[in-house]
Amino acid sequence: MIVPKLPSTAAGVAAHYDELDLAYRRIWGEHVHHGYWRTGRESPAEAADALTELVEQRLALEPGQTLCDIGCGYGATAARIVDRHDVRIIGLTLSAAQEEIASARPSSRFTCLRRDWLHNDLPGASFDRAYAIESSEHMVDKARFFHEAARVLRPGGRLVVCAWLEGEKARGWEIRHLLEPICREGQLPGMGSRADYEVLAAEAGFTLRDYEDAAARVRRTWTICLRRFAGRMVTDPALRRLALSPKTRNRGFILSLPRLILALRTGAMRYGIFVWEKAPTAPASTAAPRR
Repeated sequence: MIVPKLPSTAAGVAAHYDELDLAYRRIWGEHVHHGYWRTGRESPAEAADALTELVEQRLALEPGQTLCDIGCGYGATAARIVDRHDVRIIGLTLSAAQEEIASARPSSRFTCLRRDWLHNDLPGASFDRAYAIESSEHMVDKARFFHEAARVLRPGGRLVVCAWLEGEKARGWEIRHLLEPICREGQLPGMGSRADYEVLAAEAGFTLRDYEDAAARVRRTWTICLRRFAGRMVTDPALRRLALSPKTRNRGFILSLPRLILALRTGAMRYGIFVWEKAPTAPASTAAPRR
């Protein structure tokens, strides 16, 4: 597990997304997650939707189910899913800026709550499916992340997680100059490896059903983001002010764009897509660990 010397907090994650709201929407787009290139010919929008479709497939959705979007961002992914499936989604975000946009979406089957997943107060065994697309990285307590997922899922429920991961063979210089700064600049309290996630999920009562290392499929995202950023720094005064102002506390994230490109290309960072299932009969271990 990669842990930066200055670990983040839930409040720090919320402040990061609120302060950089304009930059995220103009550079990364409304989904705020990687694209997935199957052929390499997809547009960025098509690739972002392809990742959403991949999550849908892994969830094995059925009509009438209730889903939890753990870290729903602007609600774009949830909106796409409810458009294509007869399901209901409750999404959680820490960001007030994201909640405002997500809550304005015209869907009666998607609800956004501004709430910390680690203290979500959702009723137990109330969801058929749950998914976390690039949000587990922001969790201060990853063991509790999995225990909360196991608690709110019904027996036999399924959890799909897309996660930035530490490469199993990351070298010392890659950890010092790529992974630790990526965690610090992106407000990631820690970046786990595939093995870390599998151990924590098993301890929470989940059985792994599928795993894909999709680093090669998603890494083009950051080259596109860097190109967009460079172009908008010339044409977009609001973004330029945000990026250059010394008052912008989270502007260091911009430095992570080239780091992310390099980390995914060297293998120092991986991108994992996990599918877990909760046992048909809930074990006692699904209770959240005591603190």
